[in-house]
Amino acid sequence: MTPEFVDSIHRVSANEWDALSTSDYPFTRHCFLAALEDSGSVGVDRGWQPHHLLLRDAAGTLCGAAPVYRKQHSYGEYVFDWGWAQAYEEHGLAYYPKLLCAIPFTPCTGPRLLAAGKASELMPELVAALTNETETSGASGWHGLFPDAGQSDALRDCGVTERLGCQFHWHNRGYRDFDHFLAQLNSRKRKTLRKERRQVSEQGFRFTHKTGHDITEDDWTLFYGLYQLTYLKRSGHGGYLTSDFFRALGEQLPEQTLMVQARLNGNVIAAALFLYDQTTLYGRYWGCRAEFEFLHFETCYYQGLDFAIERGLTHFDGGAQGEHKLARGFEPQLTHSFHWLAEPAFQKAVQHFVDRERVDILAYREDARAHLPYRQDD
Repeated sequence: MTPEFVDSIHRVSANEWDALSTSDYPFTRHCFLAALEDSGSVGVDRGWQPHHLLLRDAAGTLCGAAPVYRKQHSYGEYVFDWGWAQAYEEHGLAYYPKLLCAIPFTPCTGPRLLAAGKASELMPELVAALTNETETSGASGWHGLFPDAGQSDALRDCGVTERLGCQFHWHNRGYRDFDHFLAQLNSRKRKTLRKERRQVSEQGFRFTHKTGHDITEDDWTLFYGLYQLTYLKRSGHGGYLTSDFFRALGEQLPEQTLMVQARLNGNVIAAALFLYDQTTLYGRYWGCRAEFEFLHFETCYYQGLDFAIERGLTHFDGGAQGEHKLARGFEPQLTHSFHWLAEPAFQKAVQHFVDRERVDILAYREDARAHLPYRQDD
């Protein structure tokens, strides 16, 4: 197998790349990665230089591929290694650039190695290629973020250092509607969720679900303004993604895009953007003009639950962090990342760190489980 690193997703055709995928997981599709590049949301000037890995056999057939970036910082990753970078700097070493096998700004678990056959069988090739590229290009190391369970097992079998994290996801246990889901909660939590939804409705909000080409140019313009405004309030910048990226989503992934709009007196006050596939709803982006009580929960979570139940989706990935999701039926779920550093002393230190951290993460998950709102007999 011959590895090749390319500086743009356009160095390989969409047909070739997408033929390797065994699911409709949206974030590794050629068009999603192209939207990031073509819109300027990633690039050398953004500190996200595309450096995608292609694995070809002796006949030149593409057998494996992975989204890889040469990073000049650690923003937009959701697996935090700022402390590692600081330690490097304190010892006179450069932590950046580093290689990152991940989806930019997307902490959603899924395949990271696309393969014509079993991805696990090609995982040693990916590990060898990333390790060699790290050593020859002067990067400090390589990191793989949020691989799915099977690929995590394969990376673990390759001896790569594993780090655990914890998110909160909702699981559809065959609910007929939102009330059927509520019936599984204890009485106090059930009343709380009903009260929250009722208060949003009593404030006069009405909600619209738009999918695919029903999302108009005006909708995208409005959404991007809300997205930027919310980022400015919380982070002091206008967000990682450009307006062209969102429009490209609507054009290239219409069958997997959902926009929920919250309207008050006919005006859109807030909106949430989701992607989805055959099994999972992914809560991704949100924006609002002004804060209203429980509006965020309704727009980003309850409307998403309504959609997931209606479509028969089995899983709702609400994104990173957010212990407030526990009270709304989202359950703690482990996430995985994998790390290899070229400097042996730091690799050993990182291994010790993640071993200690693992104990805390597992304890945190168990504590979170104790606070789930489901009835004891469920």
